[in-house]
Amino acid sequence: MAGKKHSSLDRVLGRLDALDSVNLANLVQRLARERALFEEIFNTLQEGILVVRDNGAIEYANASAHRLIGLGNDELAGQTLWRLVPGLHTSLSGALDEQAEIDSASVVAREFELSYPEPRIVRLYMVPFRVAGAGAQSRRFAVILSDITKEKQSTEARIESERTSSILLLAAGVAHELGNPLNSLNIHLQLIERKLKKLKGSPESEALAESVQVCRDEVARLDGIITNFLDAIRPRAPDLSETNLMDVLADVLRFQQREIADRGIEVEAESSTLPIVLADRNQLKQVFFNITKNAMEAMGGGGKLKIKTRVDDDFVYLLFADSGSGIKQEDLIRLFEPYYTTKAGGHGLGLMIAQRIMREHGGQIGLESKESIGTVVTLQFPRKDRRVRMLQS
Repeated sequence: MAGKKHSSLDRVLGRLDALDSVNLANLVQRLARERALFEEIFNTLQEGILVVRDNGAIEYANASAHRLIGLGNDELAGQTLWRLVPGLHTSLSGALDEQAEIDSASVVAREFELSYPEPRIVRLYMVPFRVAGAGAQSRRFAVILSDITKEKQSTEARIESERTSSILLLAAGVAHELGNPLNSLNIHLQLIERKLKKLKGSPESEALAESVQVCRDEVARLDGIITNFLDAIRPRAPDLSETNLMDVLADVLRFQQREIADRGIEVEAESSTLPIVLADRNQLKQVFFNITKNAMEAMGGGGKLKIKTRVDDDFVYLLFADSGSGIKQEDLIRLFEPYYTTKAGGHGLGLMIAQRIMREHGGQIGLESKESIGTVVTLQFPRKDRRVRMLQS
């Protein structure tokens, strides 16, 4: 049907000079209806459609293209694709060669970033075609633009998750293997302790018994560190329950009270009544511990750690602001990478583990810092009463 329809229209256009005013008016109406139909079809597409000349001048843009490149309906005249997407013309220089043949191999694909009207990543397909009877300007390019921002973000998040998981599994394996020699040491220390009991009474035996006890205590401490490390890094879904964030924070600060006092650090925490969140208390303790530990180490001796709260309709926020040395901008963007650390003796896993835990809670962790001023870490938790929310139609 479509083929017959167009051949019929072609015949009518072929004898345009012979049409009277009535038939000419009917033809114009018919062409207007068909144009409106094709406009409606193109404007319903999610992809942006452009028709451009060799010099990049835009002859046509559908509604999605206007939205993607921030071009108003009245701004099309005189616009070129090369000006709207700087750098694209250079990358397409080969495809724009006037001598290039037009065939199926002429399809060009590119991905580029747009910063206006909002940051996004766009995939471009460009196919040349010729317009019959258009003289020297007979070549045009059909350009298809697809917004792949979410696709890229999800891909990057998946790659990051896979990389993190592999590193954590390796770290877990190493930590597990360290447990075997520690167990062996503990057994031999017990044997030595038993033999010393038989020699009880001599000054040498008492001194050795004290040394053995110190060794046993240190082995137990190392075993505890490994156990906590494995608990922290094993991929484990949070055991969610109704949680008061301030109660969990108070537990962590009580546990760190002696170290805080030894370092001469002043902690100023708001005593706010916050909405309940769904969280795993033990995992949150790990997050709070890592953040406050980093803050204390950044401040060294003295300094102030301020802990503030904020609430909006959807989220609960905890902000940890220290008066430490701050972080260089080039280091700031890499702090969540595994094994990247700016501290001597640091393992570079604390913030990465905190980020993973926050994501599994449906939250986020943010970090701002200025050298010689300090660092602010923001934790964002979804409110329990707003975890499921109807969107406005």
